[in-house]
Amino acid sequence: MRTTSLTRTTAETDVSVEINLDGTGVYENQTGVGFFDHMLDQLARHSLIDMTIRAKGDLHIDDHHTVEDVGITLGQALATALGDKRGIRRYGSCLLAMDDAQLRTALDLSARPFLIWNVDLPTAKIGTFDTELVREFFQALSTHGGITLHVDQLHGVNSHHIAEAAFKSVARALREAVEVDPRKADAIPSTKGAL
Repeated sequence: MRTTSLTRTTAETDVSVEINLDGTGVYENQTGVGFFDHMLDQLARHSLIDMTIRAKGDLHIDDHHTVEDVGITLGQALATALGDKRGIRRYGSCLLAMDDAQLRTALDLSARPFLIWNVDLPTAKIGTFDTELVREFFQALSTHGGITLHVDQLHGVNSHHIAEAAFKSVARALREAVEVDPRKADAIPSTKGAL
């Protein structure tokens, strides 16, 4: 089973993550940050990764530590659940439209973290959520998941649509990348023999 449970506790946050890479996209995410929970639900549903995330953070300061630390812990959980990455497809991509927004994601589960983020959220907030935290989440996920992650916005004028399209696009690319390739289920997907 490609599953894992992780916790991360600091003076700022207490985060627990449970995932199943071979799930159906069942989710139960509660971070105390409403819009972020909605985005995590999209990530689970469209990646088909079962996901339960609990976070208690210093929300009296702002949402930053909670969002970033969830990204860190989820990235670590993904890396752990993937193990030596034997049999996975490794690469994933998605071109996704949502109303006015169109986003393109390409990723590589390479163990070489790198984020390219060409996304412009035109407002500073979505409700009470700071839009700059969308990038912070994906930076943490990429770094701690060992993911080369490129996200490019092609169109979009509505911040909610752009952010949601980013999460859904990354989710669909992740779904493709973590799937077992039936033609090479016993092999590490690299000529180096390790990832």
